[in-house]
Amino acid sequence: MNMAAWLARAGRARADLPALSRDGTVVATYSRFAENAARLASALRGSFGLAAGDRVAIVAKNSPRYLEALYAIWWAGLAAVPVNAKLHAAEIGWILENCGARLAFAGSGQDAEIGAYAPESLREIVTIDGPVYHRMLGADPVGHADCAPDELAWLFYTSGTTGRPKGAMLSHRNLMAMSLAYLSDVDPTGPGDTLLHAAPMSHGSGLYAMAHVARFGVNAVTASGGFEPVEVFDAIARTPGLSMFAAPTMIKRLTDHPGEAVCENIRTIIWGGAPMHVADAVRAIDRFGPRFAQIYGQGETPMTTTVLSRADIADRDHPRWRERLGSAGIANSAVEVRIDAPRDTPGTSGEILVRGDTVMTGYWGNPQATAQTIREGWLHTGDIGAFDAEGYLTLMDRSKDVIISGGTNVYPREVEEVLLAHPQVHEVSVIGRPDPEWGENIVAYYAGDAEPSALDALCLERIARFKRPKAYVRVEALPKNNYGKILKTELRAMDARAQSARVDIGEERQG
Repeated sequence: MNMAAWLARAGRARADLPALSRDGTVVATYSRFAENAARLASALRGSFGLAAGDRVAIVAKNSPRYLEALYAIWWAGLAAVPVNAKLHAAEIGWILENCGARLAFAGSGQDAEIGAYAPESLREIVTIDGPVYHRMLGADPVGHADCAPDELAWLFYTSGTTGRPKGAMLSHRNLMAMSLAYLSDVDPTGPGDTLLHAAPMSHGSGLYAMAHVARFGVNAVTASGGFEPVEVFDAIARTPGLSMFAAPTMIKRLTDHPGEAVCENIRTIIWGGAPMHVADAVRAIDRFGPRFAQIYGQGETPMTTTVLSRADIADRDHPRWRERLGSAGIANSAVEVRIDAPRDTPGTSGEILVRGDTVMTGYWGNPQATAQTIREGWLHTGDIGAFDAEGYLTLMDRSKDVIISGGTNVYPREVEEVLLAHPQVHEVSVIGRPDPEWGENIVAYYAGDAEPSALDALCLERIARFKRPKAYVRVEALPKNNYGKILKTELRAMDARAQSARVDIGEERQG
Protein backbone atom coordinates (compact mmCIF):
# COMPACT_ATOMS: atom_id res chain seq x y z
CA MET A 1 0.00 0.00 0.00
CA ASN A 2 2.20 2.80 -1.33
CA MET A 3 0.76 6.19 -2.28
CA ALA A 4 3.04 6.10 -5.31
CA ALA A 5 1.03 3.16 -6.69
CA TRP A 6 -1.72 5.58 -7.75
CA LEU A 7 0.77 7.57 -9.81
CA ALA A 8 2.22 4.40 -11.36
CA ARG A 9 -1.31 3.34 -12.30
CA ALA A 10 -2.07 6.73 -13.87
CA GLY A 11 1.23 6.71 -15.76
CA ARG A 12 0.23 3.43 -17.43
CA ALA A 13 -3.52 3.78 -17.84
CA ARG A 14 -3.77 7.51 -18.64
CA ALA A 15 -0.27 8.16 -20.00
CA ASP A 16 -1.18 11.09 -22.25
CA LEU A 17 -3.52 12.95 -19.90
CA PRO A 18 -2.23 16.24 -18.46
CA ALA A 19 -1.01 15.81 -14.90
CA LEU A 20 0.92 18.94 -13.89
CA SER A 21 0.54 22.53 -15.09
CA ARG A 22 1.85 25.98 -14.26
CA ASP A 23 0.17 29.25 -15.15
CA GLY A 24 -2.12 27.48 -17.62
CA THR A 25 0.63 25.51 -19.42
CA VAL A 26 0.84 21.71 -19.11
CA VAL A 27 4.36 20.77 -18.03
CA ALA A 28 3.92 17.01 -17.57
CA THR A 29 1.60 14.24 -18.70
CA TYR A 30 0.97 11.33 -16.36
CA SER A 31 3.59 9.20 -18.13
CA ARG A 32 6.23 11.93 -17.67
CA PHE A 33 5.16 12.62 -14.07
CA ALA A 34 5.48 8.91 -13.18
CA GLU A 35 8.78 8.50 -15.05
CA ASN A 36 10.35 11.51 -13.34
CA ALA A 37 9.25 10.26 -9.92
CA ALA A 38 10.76 6.83 -10.72
CA ARG A 39 14.08 8.37 -11.80
CA LEU A 40 14.32 10.64 -8.76
CA ALA A 41 13.49 7.68 -6.52
CA SER A 42 16.27 5.65 -8.15
CA ALA A 43 18.77 8.40 -7.35
CA LEU A 44 17.53 8.75 -3.77
CA ARG A 45 18.10 5.06 -3.10
CA GLY A 46 21.19 4.65 -5.29
CA SER A 47 23.26 7.83 -5.48
CA PHE A 48 22.37 9.04 -1.97
CA GLY A 49 22.06 5.65 -0.32
CA LEU A 50 18.80 6.33 1.48
CA ALA A 51 17.04 3.34 3.03
CA ALA A 52 13.38 2.49 3.61
CA GLY A 53 11.82 4.78 6.20
CA ASP A 54 14.44 7.54 5.97
CA ARG A 55 12.96 11.03 6.16
CA VAL A 56 13.29 13.44 3.24
CA ALA A 57 12.16 17.05 3.68
CA ILE A 58 10.70 19.39 1.07
CA VAL A 59 11.14 23.11 1.77
CA ALA A 60 9.90 25.01 -1.25
CA LYS A 61 7.14 27.15 -2.69
CA ASN A 62 4.47 25.48 -4.79
CA SER A 63 5.62 24.18 -8.17
CA PRO A 64 5.03 21.13 -10.37
CA ARG A 65 8.47 19.89 -9.29
CA TYR A 66 7.23 19.91 -5.69
CA LEU A 67 4.84 17.07 -6.50
CA GLU A 68 7.54 15.23 -8.48
CA ALA A 69 9.75 15.29 -5.40
CA LEU A 70 6.91 14.27 -3.08
CA TYR A 71 5.95 11.24 -5.16
CA ALA A 72 9.61 10.31 -5.70
CA ILE A 73 10.04 10.09 -1.93
CA TRP A 74 7.14 7.64 -1.69
CA TRP A 75 8.24 5.79 -4.84
CA ALA A 76 11.55 5.11 -3.08
CA GLY A 77 9.81 3.87 0.09
CA LEU A 78 10.88 6.90 2.12
CA ALA A 79 8.92 9.28 4.37
CA ALA A 80 8.15 12.83 3.23
CA VAL A 81 8.47 15.83 5.56
CA PRO A 82 6.87 18.82 3.79
CA VAL A 83 7.91 21.98 5.67
CA ASN A 84 6.34 25.42 5.47
CA ALA A 85 8.81 27.41 3.37
CA LYS A 86 7.74 30.66 5.07
CA LEU A 87 9.17 29.61 8.42
CA HIS A 88 12.38 31.17 9.70
CA ALA A 89 15.46 29.17 8.75
CA ALA A 90 16.09 28.39 12.43
CA GLU A 91 12.58 26.94 12.75
CA ILE A 92 13.12 24.85 9.62
CA GLY A 93 16.44 23.67 11.02
CA TRP A 94 14.73 22.56 14.22
CA ILE A 95 12.19 20.48 12.27
CA LEU A 96 14.93 18.88 10.16
CA GLU A 97 16.85 17.98 13.30
CA ASN A 98 13.78 16.73 15.14
CA CYS A 99 12.77 14.33 12.36
CA GLY A 100 16.35 13.32 11.51
CA ALA A 101 15.97 14.22 7.84
CA ARG A 102 18.73 12.71 5.67
CA LEU A 103 18.09 14.85 2.59
CA ALA A 104 16.12 18.01 1.81
CA PHE A 105 14.65 19.19 -1.47
CA ALA A 106 14.76 22.98 -1.34
CA GLY A 107 13.46 25.76 -3.49
CA SER A 108 15.85 28.29 -4.94
CA GLY A 109 16.62 30.69 -2.12
CA GLN A 110 15.66 28.25 0.62
CA ASP A 111 18.74 26.08 0.00
CA ALA A 112 21.22 28.62 1.42
CA GLU A 113 18.98 29.37 4.40
CA ILE A 114 18.64 25.69 5.24
CA GLY A 115 22.38 25.23 4.95
CA ALA A 116 22.98 27.79 7.69
CA TYR A 117 20.93 25.74 10.18
CA ALA A 118 21.34 22.23 8.76
CA PRO A 119 21.59 19.50 11.42
CA GLU A 120 24.32 16.86 11.34
CA SER A 121 21.86 14.23 10.14
CA LEU A 122 21.25 16.09 6.86
CA ARG A 123 23.50 14.61 4.15
CA GLU A 124 22.41 16.67 1.16
CA ILE A 125 20.38 19.71 0.13
CA VAL A 126 19.08 19.32 -3.42
CA THR A 127 17.86 22.52 -5.05
CA ILE A 128 14.66 21.80 -6.96
CA ASP A 129 15.30 22.30 -10.68
CA GLY A 130 19.01 22.80 -9.94
CA PRO A 131 21.96 20.90 -11.48
CA VAL A 132 21.88 18.00 -8.99
CA TYR A 133 18.13 17.63 -9.43
CA HIS A 134 18.52 17.35 -13.19
CA ARG A 135 21.33 14.79 -12.81
CA MET A 136 18.95 12.76 -10.64
CA LEU A 137 16.43 12.81 -13.48
CA GLY A 138 19.04 10.99 -15.56
CA ALA A 139 19.01 7.93 -13.30
CA ASP A 140 17.48 4.69 -14.56
CA PRO A 141 13.85 4.47 -13.40
CA VAL A 142 12.90 1.83 -10.83
CA GLY A 143 9.61 0.27 -9.76
CA HIS A 144 7.96 1.75 -6.71
CA ALA A 145 8.78 0.26 -3.32
CA ASP A 146 6.47 -2.07 -1.47
CA CYS A 147 5.23 -0.37 1.71
CA ALA A 148 3.16 -1.74 4.58
CA PRO A 149 -0.10 0.17 5.15
CA ASP A 150 1.01 1.65 8.47
CA GLU A 151 4.48 2.76 7.34
CA LEU A 152 5.17 6.47 7.70
CA ALA A 153 4.35 8.43 4.53
CA TRP A 154 3.98 12.09 5.58
CA LEU A 155 5.32 13.73 8.73
CA PHE A 156 2.95 16.66 9.19
CA TYR A 157 4.36 19.30 11.54
CA THR A 158 1.74 21.36 13.35
CA SER A 159 1.83 25.15 13.25
CA GLY A 160 3.44 25.34 16.67
CA THR A 161 1.43 28.33 17.91
CA THR A 162 1.80 27.17 21.54
CA GLY A 163 5.44 26.04 21.52
CA ARG A 164 7.52 23.69 19.40
CA PRO A 165 5.57 22.01 16.60
CA LYS A 166 4.80 18.31 16.85
CA GLY A 167 5.15 15.92 13.93
CA ALA A 168 1.90 14.04 13.26
CA MET A 169 2.81 10.69 11.70
CA LEU A 170 0.53 9.96 8.74
CA SER A 171 0.77 6.50 7.20
CA HIS A 172 0.02 5.37 3.67
CA ARG A 173 -3.26 3.97 5.03
CA ASN A 174 -4.10 7.37 6.55
CA LEU A 175 -3.49 9.22 3.28
CA MET A 176 -5.41 6.72 1.15
CA ALA A 177 -8.40 6.76 3.50
CA MET A 178 -8.32 10.56 3.57
CA SER A 179 -8.17 10.80 -0.23
CA LEU A 180 -11.00 8.34 -0.83
CA ALA A 181 -13.14 10.16 1.75
CA TYR A 182 -12.46 13.44 -0.07
CA LEU A 183 -13.66 11.92 -3.35
CA SER A 184 -16.69 10.41 -1.65
CA ASP A 185 -17.87 13.29 0.54
CA VAL A 186 -16.31 16.54 -0.67
CA ASP A 187 -15.46 16.81 -4.35
CA PRO A 188 -15.93 13.83 -6.75
CA THR A 189 -13.13 14.56 -9.19
CA GLY A 190 -12.82 13.19 -12.72
CA PRO A 191 -10.13 13.01 -15.45
CA GLY A 192 -9.08 16.45 -16.58
CA ASP A 193 -10.57 18.29 -13.59
CA THR A 194 -8.07 20.76 -12.18
CA LEU A 195 -6.93 21.45 -8.64
CA LEU A 196 -5.32 24.87 -8.28
CA HIS A 197 -2.70 25.05 -5.53
CA ALA A 198 -2.78 28.63 -4.30
CA ALA A 199 -2.35 27.65 -0.64
CA PRO A 200 0.90 25.96 0.46
CA MET A 201 1.43 22.36 -0.67
CA SER A 202 3.22 21.73 2.63
CA HIS A 203 -0.14 21.67 4.38
CA GLY A 204 -3.80 21.58 3.34
CA SER A 205 -3.52 22.08 -0.39
CA GLY A 206 -0.86 19.40 -0.86
CA LEU A 207 -3.07 16.82 0.80
CA TYR A 208 -5.73 17.38 -1.87
CA ALA A 209 -3.28 16.48 -4.65
CA MET A 210 -3.49 12.75 -3.95
CA ALA A 211 -7.20 12.46 -4.70
CA HIS A 212 -6.65 14.18 -8.03
CA VAL A 213 -3.84 11.78 -8.94
CA ALA A 214 -6.11 8.88 -8.03
CA ARG A 215 -8.78 10.15 -10.44
CA PHE A 216 -6.40 11.39 -13.19
CA GLY A 217 -6.97 15.09 -12.56
CA VAL A 218 -4.59 18.00 -13.13
CA ASN A 219 -2.54 19.54 -10.31
CA ALA A 220 -1.90 23.18 -11.21
CA VAL A 221 0.04 26.05 -9.65
CA THR A 222 -0.02 29.79 -10.23
CA ALA A 223 2.88 31.65 -11.85
CA SER A 224 3.99 32.98 -8.45
CA GLY A 225 3.58 29.64 -6.72
CA GLY A 226 1.35 31.28 -4.13
CA PHE A 227 -1.90 33.14 -3.62
CA GLU A 228 -2.59 36.32 -5.56
CA PRO A 229 -6.27 37.06 -6.30
CA VAL A 230 -5.53 38.28 -9.84
CA GLU A 231 -3.74 34.99 -10.63
CA VAL A 232 -6.63 32.98 -9.22
CA PHE A 233 -9.14 34.95 -11.31
CA ASP A 234 -7.01 34.37 -14.42
CA ALA A 235 -6.81 30.64 -13.69
CA ILE A 236 -10.57 30.42 -13.23
CA ALA A 237 -11.16 32.23 -16.53
CA ARG A 238 -9.14 29.72 -18.57
CA THR A 239 -9.86 26.49 -16.63
CA PRO A 240 -13.28 24.80 -16.67
CA GLY A 241 -13.75 22.37 -13.80
CA LEU A 242 -11.38 24.15 -11.42
CA SER A 243 -11.30 23.44 -7.68
CA MET A 244 -9.10 24.86 -4.97
CA PHE A 245 -8.57 24.83 -1.23
CA ALA A 246 -8.71 28.24 0.44
CA ALA A 247 -8.48 29.41 4.02
CA PRO A 248 -11.29 31.79 5.05
CA THR A 249 -8.96 34.79 4.77
CA MET A 250 -8.19 33.85 1.16
CA ILE A 251 -11.88 33.57 0.28
CA LYS A 252 -12.49 36.95 1.87
CA ARG A 253 -9.77 38.49 -0.34
CA LEU A 254 -11.26 36.86 -3.43
CA THR A 255 -14.72 38.14 -2.49
CA ASP A 256 -13.40 41.67 -2.06
CA HIS A 257 -11.39 41.61 -5.31
CA PRO A 258 -12.89 43.85 -8.04
CA GLY A 259 -12.06 41.50 -10.92
CA GLU A 260 -14.62 39.60 -12.95
CA ALA A 261 -14.78 35.88 -12.21
CA VAL A 262 -15.98 33.30 -14.75
CA CYS A 263 -17.97 31.56 -12.03
CA GLU A 264 -19.29 28.76 -14.24
CA ASN A 265 -15.71 27.43 -14.51
CA ILE A 266 -15.50 26.89 -10.75
CA ARG A 267 -16.25 23.34 -9.69
CA THR A 268 -15.65 23.64 -5.93
CA ILE A 269 -13.87 26.03 -3.58
CA ILE A 270 -13.27 24.21 -0.32
CA TRP A 271 -12.65 26.20 2.79
CA GLY A 272 -10.97 24.87 5.89
CA GLY A 273 -8.23 25.57 8.39
CA ALA A 274 -10.57 27.70 10.50
CA PRO A 275 -14.32 28.34 10.67
CA MET A 276 -15.64 31.00 8.32
CA HIS A 277 -17.90 33.58 9.85
CA VAL A 278 -21.41 33.35 8.46
CA ALA A 279 -21.48 36.92 7.13
CA ASP A 280 -18.29 36.28 5.14
CA ALA A 281 -19.64 32.99 3.82
CA VAL A 282 -22.88 34.59 2.62
CA ARG A 283 -20.96 37.34 0.82
CA ALA A 284 -18.77 34.75 -0.92
CA ILE A 285 -21.77 32.69 -2.00
CA ASP A 286 -23.52 35.81 -3.29
CA ARG A 287 -20.40 36.65 -5.31
CA PHE A 288 -19.42 33.23 -6.73
CA GLY A 289 -22.59 31.17 -6.40
CA PRO A 290 -23.19 27.87 -4.58
CA ARG A 291 -19.81 26.41 -5.48
CA PHE A 292 -18.41 25.93 -1.99
CA ALA A 293 -17.85 23.09 0.43
CA GLN A 294 -16.34 23.14 3.91
CA ILE A 295 -14.16 20.59 5.64
CA TYR A 296 -13.09 20.38 9.26
CA GLY A 297 -10.00 18.43 10.16
CA GLN A 298 -6.52 18.90 11.59
CA GLY A 299 -3.04 17.61 10.91
CA GLU A 300 -3.72 14.63 13.16
CA THR A 301 -6.69 13.55 11.00
CA PRO A 302 -6.47 15.60 7.81
CA MET A 303 -9.57 16.84 5.99
CA THR A 304 -11.88 14.22 7.39
CA THR A 305 -13.64 15.04 10.65
CA THR A 306 -16.77 16.66 9.21
CA VAL A 307 -17.93 18.11 5.89
CA LEU A 308 -20.50 20.73 4.96
CA SER A 309 -21.35 19.67 1.42
CA ARG A 310 -21.97 21.73 -1.69
CA ALA A 311 -25.60 20.60 -1.52
CA ASP A 312 -26.03 21.93 2.03
CA ILE A 313 -24.40 25.25 1.19
CA ALA A 314 -26.51 25.58 -1.98
CA ASP A 315 -29.82 24.89 -0.17
CA ARG A 316 -30.73 28.49 0.70
CA ASP A 317 -34.41 27.60 0.96
CA HIS A 318 -33.79 25.35 3.95
CA PRO A 319 -35.30 26.95 7.07
CA ARG A 320 -32.04 26.45 8.99
CA TRP A 321 -29.68 27.38 6.13
CA ARG A 322 -27.79 30.12 7.98
CA GLU A 323 -27.48 27.95 11.06
CA ARG A 324 -26.05 25.13 8.97
CA LEU A 325 -23.73 27.57 7.24
CA GLY A 326 -22.30 28.40 10.64
CA SER A 327 -21.67 24.73 11.35
CA ALA A 328 -18.86 22.45 10.19
CA GLY A 329 -21.31 19.96 8.70
CA ILE A 330 -21.84 16.27 9.42
CA ALA A 331 -19.35 13.52 10.21
CA ASN A 332 -17.25 12.43 7.26
CA SER A 333 -18.08 8.90 6.14
CA ALA A 334 -14.50 7.75 6.86
CA VAL A 335 -14.65 8.41 10.61
CA GLU A 336 -16.73 8.33 13.76
CA VAL A 337 -17.11 11.62 15.61
CA ARG A 338 -18.52 12.18 19.09
CA ILE A 339 -18.53 14.70 21.91
CA ASP A 340 -16.64 13.87 25.08
CA ALA A 341 -19.39 14.50 27.60
CA PRO A 342 -21.28 12.37 30.15
CA ARG A 343 -24.25 12.38 27.77
CA ASP A 344 -23.53 12.90 24.08
CA THR A 345 -26.94 14.37 23.32
CA PRO A 346 -27.88 17.15 20.86
CA GLY A 347 -26.78 20.55 22.12
CA THR A 348 -24.27 19.17 24.61
CA SER A 349 -20.87 20.81 24.23
CA GLY A 350 -17.56 19.12 24.88
CA GLU A 351 -14.28 18.13 23.31
CA ILE A 352 -14.57 16.64 19.82
CA LEU A 353 -13.26 13.08 19.52
CA VAL A 354 -12.51 11.26 16.24
CA ARG A 355 -11.84 7.62 15.41
CA GLY A 356 -11.05 6.04 12.04
CA ASP A 357 -8.43 5.12 9.46
CA THR A 358 -7.50 8.76 8.85
CA VAL A 359 -6.27 9.33 12.42
CA MET A 360 -2.49 9.61 12.71
CA THR A 361 -0.43 6.78 14.17
CA GLY A 362 1.07 9.16 16.74
CA TYR A 363 3.50 12.06 17.23
CA TRP A 364 7.06 11.64 16.01
CA GLY A 365 9.41 10.90 18.92
CA ASN A 366 6.85 12.03 21.48
CA PRO A 367 5.07 9.05 23.07
CA GLN A 368 3.85 11.17 25.99
CA ALA A 369 1.98 13.59 23.69
CA THR A 370 0.66 10.62 21.70
CA ALA A 371 -0.73 8.99 24.85
CA GLN A 372 -2.39 12.26 25.89
CA THR A 373 -3.96 12.79 22.47
CA ILE A 374 -5.04 9.29 21.43
CA ARG A 375 -6.84 7.49 24.23
CA GLU A 376 -8.72 4.22 23.81
CA GLY A 377 -8.56 4.63 20.06
CA TRP A 378 -10.10 8.12 20.03
CA LEU A 379 -8.23 11.24 18.90
CA HIS A 380 -8.82 14.09 21.35
CA THR A 381 -8.82 17.11 19.05
CA GLY A 382 -8.66 19.88 21.66
CA ASP A 383 -11.62 21.53 19.90
CA ILE A 384 -14.92 22.22 21.63
CA GLY A 385 -18.15 21.65 19.74
CA ALA A 386 -21.74 20.44 19.87
CA PHE A 387 -23.97 18.42 17.53
CA ASP A 388 -27.53 19.42 16.77
CA ALA A 389 -30.38 16.94 16.46
CA GLU A 390 -29.60 16.38 12.76
CA GLY A 391 -25.91 15.64 13.32
CA TYR A 392 -24.46 19.01 12.26
CA LEU A 393 -21.42 19.96 14.31
CA THR A 394 -20.88 23.53 15.47
CA LEU A 395 -17.31 24.39 16.40
CA MET A 396 -17.17 26.65 19.41
CA ASP A 397 -13.49 27.12 20.08
CA ARG A 398 -10.25 25.43 20.95
CA SER A 399 -10.49 24.24 24.53
CA LYS A 400 -7.61 26.56 25.46
CA ASP A 401 -9.50 29.57 24.01
CA VAL A 402 -12.67 29.20 26.08
CA ILE A 403 -13.07 32.20 28.41
CA ILE A 404 -14.24 31.54 31.98
CA SER A 405 -15.71 34.73 33.37
CA GLY A 406 -17.43 34.67 36.72
CA GLY A 407 -17.45 30.86 36.61
CA THR A 408 -19.33 30.80 33.29
CA ASN A 409 -17.90 29.53 29.98
CA VAL A 410 -17.95 32.04 27.13
CA TYR A 411 -17.06 30.86 23.63
CA PRO A 412 -15.21 33.62 21.75
CA ARG A 413 -16.53 32.57 18.36
CA GLU A 414 -20.11 33.32 19.41
CA VAL A 415 -19.15 36.88 20.32
CA GLU A 416 -17.03 37.26 17.18
CA GLU A 417 -19.97 36.29 14.97
CA VAL A 418 -22.03 39.10 16.47
CA LEU A 419 -19.29 41.71 16.08
CA LEU A 420 -18.63 40.73 12.47
CA ALA A 421 -22.25 41.48 11.67
CA HIS A 422 -21.29 45.17 11.91
CA PRO A 423 -20.44 46.39 8.38
CA GLN A 424 -17.46 48.42 9.64
CA VAL A 425 -15.68 45.49 11.31
CA HIS A 426 -13.23 43.77 8.96
CA GLU A 427 -11.81 41.17 11.34
CA VAL A 428 -12.11 40.44 15.04
CA SER A 429 -10.73 38.19 17.74
CA VAL A 430 -12.08 37.83 21.25
CA ILE A 431 -9.81 36.81 24.13
CA GLY A 432 -9.89 36.57 27.91
CA ARG A 433 -7.92 39.05 30.02
CA PRO A 434 -7.04 37.89 33.56
CA ASP A 435 -9.07 39.64 36.23
CA PRO A 436 -8.73 39.14 40.01
CA GLU A 437 -12.49 39.32 40.61
CA TRP A 438 -14.02 37.65 37.54
CA GLY A 439 -11.22 35.29 36.60
CA GLU A 440 -11.21 36.65 33.06
CA ASN A 441 -12.72 39.65 31.36
CA ILE A 442 -13.83 39.47 27.74
CA VAL A 443 -11.85 41.71 25.40
CA ALA A 444 -12.50 42.20 21.68
CA TYR A 445 -9.68 43.16 19.31
CA TYR A 446 -10.88 44.34 15.93
CA ALA A 447 -9.81 46.04 12.71
CA GLY A 448 -12.27 48.50 11.19
CA ASP A 449 -13.94 51.85 11.70
CA ALA A 450 -16.80 50.83 13.98
CA GLU A 451 -17.20 52.75 17.23
CA PRO A 452 -17.01 50.67 20.43
CA SER A 453 -20.36 52.07 21.57
CA ALA A 454 -21.98 50.70 18.41
CA LEU A 455 -20.36 47.31 18.94
CA ASP A 456 -21.49 47.22 22.54
CA ALA A 457 -25.05 48.04 21.50
CA LEU A 458 -24.92 45.23 18.95
CA CYS A 459 -23.81 42.76 21.61
CA LEU A 460 -26.49 43.86 24.04
CA GLU A 461 -29.04 43.37 21.27
CA ARG A 462 -27.98 39.86 20.28
CA ILE A 463 -26.26 38.01 23.16
CA ALA A 464 -26.49 37.76 26.94
CA ARG A 465 -24.99 40.64 28.90
CA PHE A 466 -22.35 38.45 30.55
CA LYS A 467 -20.94 37.60 27.09
CA ARG A 468 -20.40 41.17 25.96
CA PRO A 469 -16.80 42.42 25.91
CA LYS A 470 -15.68 44.64 28.75
CA ALA A 471 -13.28 46.41 26.38
CA TYR A 472 -12.89 46.94 22.64
CA VAL A 473 -9.42 47.45 21.18
CA ARG A 474 -9.15 48.84 17.67
CA VAL A 475 -5.95 47.82 15.82
CA GLU A 476 -4.65 48.08 12.26
CA ALA A 477 -4.49 44.29 11.85
CA LEU A 478 -4.62 41.16 13.96
CA PRO A 479 -1.58 38.87 14.30
CA LYS A 480 -1.73 35.87 11.93
CA ASN A 481 0.40 32.90 11.01
CA ASN A 482 1.61 32.12 7.49
CA TYR A 483 -1.74 30.53 6.62
CA GLY A 484 -3.79 33.55 7.62
CA LYS A 485 -5.07 32.10 10.89
CA ILE A 486 -5.44 34.63 13.71
CA LEU A 487 -3.02 33.83 16.53
CA LYS A 488 -4.92 34.17 19.79
CA THR A 489 -1.84 33.03 21.72
CA GLU A 490 0.15 35.97 20.36
CA LEU A 491 -2.79 38.33 20.86
CA ARG A 492 -3.07 37.30 24.52
CA ALA A 493 0.65 37.87 24.96
CA MET A 494 0.38 41.32 23.33
CA ASP A 495 -2.52 42.18 25.61
CA ALA A 496 -0.65 41.00 28.71
CA ARG A 497 2.42 43.07 27.82
CA ALA A 498 0.27 46.13 27.20
CA GLN A 499 -1.55 45.75 30.51
CA SER A 500 1.68 45.19 32.43
CA ALA A 501 3.44 48.17 30.88
CA ARG A 502 0.30 50.29 30.59
CA VAL A 503 1.18 50.76 26.93
CA ASP A 504 -1.45 51.31 24.26
CA ILE A 505 -1.29 48.80 21.40
CA GLY A 506 -4.46 50.14 19.86
CA GLU A 507 -7.42 52.35 20.62
CA GLU A 508 -9.05 50.74 23.65
CA ARG A 509 -12.39 51.93 24.93
CA GLN A 510 -15.04 50.55 27.17
CA GLY A 511 -18.36 49.75 25.58
